[in-house]
Amino acid sequence: MEFCHRSKNFSIRLPEDGSLELYVDGCLRKRRVRGKREPQYVWTNVELLWEEHQYIEARYWPGSGHLKVTVNGEILFEGLATG
Repeated sequence: MEFCHRSKNFSIRLPEDGSLELYVDGCLRKRRVRGKREPQYVWTNVELLWEEHQYIEARYWPGSGHLKVTVNGEILFEGLATG
């Protein structure tokens, strides 16, 4: 999943090894290896213009394929992960 938020490019990736990755402007910020517990969880705090902070979170449930992405607690995407 890729999206643009406030002039920053974000990617949520699910590589074949089962991990969950969060990228900002093409740079890996967080990576969570798949374990026994669900959901997998990654987050990052991004400072934008004028010291405005945006808190980006992604939760992924491998058993069901459900993905939830939020920005400052507001749901940006919730549904089945594809790809």
